[in-house]
Amino acid sequence: MPAAAPIIRSIQKLVLYETRARYFLVGSNPAETKYRVLKIDRTEPKDLVVIDDKHVYTQQEVRELLGRLDLGNRTKIGQKGSSGLSRAVSAFGIVGFVRFLEGYYIILITKRRKMADIGGHAIYKIEDTNMIYIPNDSVRVTHPDEARYLRVFQNVDLSSNFYFSYSYDLSHSLQYNLTILRMPLEVLKTETTQTRQESFDIFEDEGLTTLGGSGIYGIGSKAYTKYVWNGKLLDIVKNTIHHDWLLFIIHGFCGQSKLLIYGRPVYVTLIARRSSKFAGTRFLKRGANSEGDVANEVETEQILYDASVMSFSAGSYSSYVQVRGSVPLYWSQDISTMMPKPPITLDQADPFAHVAALHFDQMLQRFGSPIIILNLVKEREKRKHERILSEELVAAVTYLNQFLPPEHAIVYIPWDMAKYTKSKLCNVLDRLNVIAESVVKKTGFFVNRPDSYCSTLRPDEKWNELGGVVVSTGRLQTGVLRTNCVDCLDRTNTAQFMVGKCALAYQLYSLGLIDKPNLQFDTDAVRLFEELYEDHGDTLSLQYGGSQLVHRVKTYRKIAPWTQHSKDIMQTLSRYYSNAFSDADRQDSINLFLGVFQPVEGKPHLWELPTDFYLHHRNTLSLSQTRRSYTYWWTQGVLNHLPLPYDEVTCSENRQKLIVKKFHKYEEEIDIHNEFFRPYELSSFDETFCLAMTNSIRDFMPKNVGIDPSPFTVRKPDETGKSVLGNKSNREETMLQRKTAASAPPPPSEEAVSSSSEDDSGTDKEDEGAVSQRSTPVKMTDTGDNTKITESVVQSMKDVYGINLSDVPSEDDLSIYTRFVQLGQSRHKQDMISHQLCSKHSLDGVIKLLRKFVTLELSNMTKVIKCVPISSFSQDNIYEVQPPKVDRKSVEIFHAHIQAGRGIMQQLGKDDFLMYREYIRNRYM
Repeated sequence: MPAAAPIIRSIQKLVLYETRARYFLVGSNPAETKYRVLKIDRTEPKDLVVIDDKHVYTQQEVRELLGRLDLGNRTKIGQKGSSGLSRAVSAFGIVGFVRFLEGYYIILITKRRKMADIGGHAIYKIEDTNMIYIPNDSVRVTHPDEARYLRVFQNVDLSSNFYFSYSYDLSHSLQYNLTILRMPLEVLKTETTQTRQESFDIFEDEGLTTLGGSGIYGIGSKAYTKYVWNGKLLDIVKNTIHHDWLLFIIHGFCGQSKLLIYGRPVYVTLIARRSSKFAGTRFLKRGANSEGDVANEVETEQILYDASVMSFSAGSYSSYVQVRGSVPLYWSQDISTMMPKPPITLDQADPFAHVAALHFDQMLQRFGSPIIILNLVKEREKRKHERILSEELVAAVTYLNQFLPPEHAIVYIPWDMAKYTKSKLCNVLDRLNVIAESVVKKTGFFVNRPDSYCSTLRPDEKWNELGGVVVSTGRLQTGVLRTNCVDCLDRTNTAQFMVGKCALAYQLYSLGLIDKPNLQFDTDAVRLFEELYEDHGDTLSLQYGGSQLVHRVKTYRKIAPWTQHSKDIMQTLSRYYSNAFSDADRQDSINLFLGVFQPVEGKPHLWELPTDFYLHHRNTLSLSQTRRSYTYWWTQGVLNHLPLPYDEVTCSENRQKLIVKKFHKYEEEIDIHNEFFRPYELSSFDETFCLAMTNSIRDFMPKNVGIDPSPFTVRKPDETGKSVLGNKSNREETMLQRKTAASAPPPPSEEAVSSSSEDDSGTDKEDEGAVSQRSTPVKMTDTGDNTKITESVVQSMKDVYGINLSDVPSEDDLSIYTRFVQLGQSRHKQDMISHQLCSKHSLDGVIKLLRKFVTLELSNMTKVIKCVPISSFSQDNIYEVQPPKVDRKSVEIFHAHIQAGRGIMQQLGKDDFLMYREYIRNRYM
């Protein structure tokens, strides 16, 4: 079977040229060897005319084309002063086209920043955009409300948490992207034929018909529209231009950190995709719409991979996905009289759970089964507030489960997190950890490599209970955890962190990085992961609620510093202000940006609508012709493939979503090496290798000498949650180490062993130990107690230097030390002899004796070391060194290592298995 690779978009650099009649958008690949040209008409006042000739130009052809355009559009032929073609702007991609009440605008990405890297595939954040009006001023028909619509549209800040990639599909999960790369050869051949017939001759110039049996298939998939935020902006041109022009962006969060495990780089990436369906702000978008899309729906994916191997085919990758979203019911909160907790009302009666059925049907298609609901809403209240949602959700899930097979039923887990937080006897995170273990065991996680042989030979109890689907190439996650509270912000983020922490332990274990699937708090790895999740929670909370998180993981661990309380109050006030005064304008901006509302001449404007209810509930305006069944509420074909997700199985419907092309071996559209390293352009290490990325050793591990460098070692945290020695200056670290060495408690003597064993408190009190040393008098009775006095007063070498000498040195060490002492003694004798000679004899005699001595020493050294001078001059003191000879077995091992890095694994022989079993038996049994 030929290898398959993701398709890389060849258009990554754009230049917009301008004439009076047209815009010419010239796009090129990064190496600037292939070009495409879009022609945009500027003479149409309200219509958009975009022409793509679908021809690939060379650099010389583009120069000639632009030269002819410049010459032909000058006001006077041959006049050099007035250019007919001017360069307007440089860009990195097209966000889309939009029209209000006048003509169309084009939105271009003018600045970008690399945020993450997944197997060499770069993920960029939009830093700045440019919105250009297309029609010429001579044909422009002005409208008085155009400027206001433009301000409302630009209120969506594209430079805030919008992401894109040229080679990696951000709208799908890593499991989906790697699953389609392993499709059978028959499917690829069939899809290639279908693509050539149905894609309006896009691939005629790609060499599909001329390729023989050799080559590599490039596979791309159509974006998942639910998480694409510029889908409506590209709708008008997506069927008329080459797909390389189409750049889909997502909104949410993207963060990446480096976990160094004894020098081995492991990248931890967190990607959050916000749904573009029923999107909005906190109090204005609650519950679900009539199509089953819920408010504040976010798909969070944590990706873990070994960064030392940059290849989807040869590298080790793992991911885990979970979802947050509002309660899938018809409900809202009245904010006419603004108060901290507006009353919750159920807007429509839904006895057959129609909207919940639509929502869970979407989840079954995308994630498979089981669907697990973790409901953190309050259950016991003096006045019914949040409990209204809990009771209605239980009724909906109970109704829907009647018709599902028992093995695929929706799992409902209610847990009143607020009640447990107030209790002093209950540990919130311990309870969440129990829930997380049960959830991950049911859903499993994705990993693209088979289980390690050590997991089979020495299995872990928790590993054998893991769910999901085991395939020949690894494991697949089936099902998903859906977490919600009322706002899906603070409580939800902490619960998702605990589930993600549990899944991270399994991911590390599956990649062979830890010996047990368990991670503890106050380790460098967990603190790095916690920082990622807090940034993730703050970003999502700002987008939906208008402020950062109020309650964090440290709040529920009850180790937050006192200064955190004042910050919580400020965040609460900021959230209240945003909900009261700015959310309405932000909601209008989102509705306009996503195309939910489209301005039409003669109809009410966006700011004149009393409500946007009918914009998000489209089927309420007309009766549906086809009514869904009340009992068979899922899409046809979904149950046939459970627990696998329907979107990932091989079927005709899913094959139509793929773009499959066949390339030569070194085509740039599939060459991820050139895409990552960019050998054709001047680049810097900061941009290529992300040196500013959060690093577990640099940013979390304490800096004192002798500390365990493992990121899985529990450190002693201070009140800020950082390590005691982690953020100090060098001078402060030195002073702190000295104080620690001077004030550490003494080791227990033989007489104190019995008394110390009775008080096993497990706490280290350095200050008390120092006081006891200073205040306890030392009573010397006789010389025989000197040894005990020294042991009780003087610190041991282990406490001071971090090492301890062995009581009985070995014979080799003693012989080395004896020779060292003899050398020192002979040097002392020589100094004495030279002093006597200088005092008794002349200087010439001394020089003669020294020459004889040096000659004798050099001859002895040459005999022992057998050094050969590399020069004919006798005064040279540099000697050649013969490199060690490498045996044939070592050469074979090295070649096998190189082949393994390229994805070509060597078959293990009988001797290898015997050697490995012997190692395991000696090491662990």
